[in-house]
Amino acid sequence: MKTHFLLDPDVVFLNHGSFGATPKPVFAAYQEWQRRLERQPVYFISHELFDHLAHAGEQLGRYVGVPGSDLVFIPNSTFGLNVVARSLQLGPGDEVLTTNHEYGACDNVWHFLSQKQGFRYVQQPITLPVTSAEAIVDELWQGVTPRTRFIFLSHITSATALTFPIADICRRARAAGIITIIDGAHAPGQLPLDLTAIAPDFYFGNTHKWLCSPKGSAFLYARPDQQALIEPLVVGWGWGDGRTLTFGSNFLDYTQWLGTNDLSAYLAVPDAIQFQEEHNWTAVRAQCHTLLRQTMHQIGELTGLPSIYPADSHAGFYHQMATIPLPQLANVEAFKMALLNQFRVEVPIVTWNGRHFIRVSIQAYNTPQDVEVLLEALAVLLPDSAARDEG
Repeated sequence: MKTHFLLDPDVVFLNHGSFGATPKPVFAAYQEWQRRLERQPVYFISHELFDHLAHAGEQLGRYVGVPGSDLVFIPNSTFGLNVVARSLQLGPGDEVLTTNHEYGACDNVWHFLSQKQGFRYVQQPITLPVTSAEAIVDELWQGVTPRTRFIFLSHITSATALTFPIADICRRARAAGIITIIDGAHAPGQLPLDLTAIAPDFYFGNTHKWLCSPKGSAFLYARPDQQALIEPLVVGWGWGDGRTLTFGSNFLDYTQWLGTNDLSAYLAVPDAIQFQEEHNWTAVRAQCHTLLRQTMHQIGELTGLPSIYPADSHAGFYHQMATIPLPQLANVEAFKMALLNQFRVEVPIVTWNGRHFIRVSIQAYNTPQDVEVLLEALAVLLPDSAARDEG
């Protein structure tokens, strides 16, 4: 599968989770959309673009299990949270409940708005190692109070690569009258996704990560009964009476058209879906998970540190990306750069809750040989780092 990707062959790339990687045929389709735009920009935007966007939305909707009319294309997941969070009427006395595993940029959105509007952003700790889905839900619910109006969670966390039991949480929240906002940045393409079954109120996810579409492609889904809450983040032609552009609903009009922009990355999403279908991605994901499980075990043997996930790899707490404990490092950035400069390994070193971890992504293009290089690098670098730390 390496031959299908544009990645530098001299780099062992174990960091698909940060920004993804686009297969060559999908990238070629993306560039063809750009050429079509440039050949006749006025006609393409005025007469063709919206039908193509509707088709892409239908294909993506089918992929994630909802009607295409209930989701809109956006540049990235952080953008999606801004759309939702800035639309909510929150003030003193209100609380938004989350965990201590959330992505920093999204935490910033809530901190920024809470300072302006006076609500509380409550970060309920979820203890590692996790033991069961039920324990996660129960621990999260310790943060629920009569003032909790919204629950915001990652489907798969960035720092700890932990898959939360989102369907269970959404079900319990709905029974309690609490609206759910789910950050699915890492979910589409890494696990089968059926938003109708999960039933969140709002869900946004990147397609440029594990679905392998071009950079700058994501989506925002809103349940039909919650779409009226959404206000435009950018006010333009899609807003107001007598507008000349329409996608069929205020939800789509308000969020889909931000002004003149290159939307080619959105239009190439069906090509990414097709690429994965043609290469039996269900089997690919299973193979990647198996290699990742082996990698976690080997790194654990090297460090002597226990996993943050339950021993049963089929419990669904991780998929193609996992965060693995490391000894405390004297200099995280120096350690990461040594991996890259000395061993040509691109992999993130994570600091979470005062502890250090390595977050390994295994995508279709990764091989056991890639893992061997990583293990060799850790075997060389970790003792030196520990010695410096002790000194």
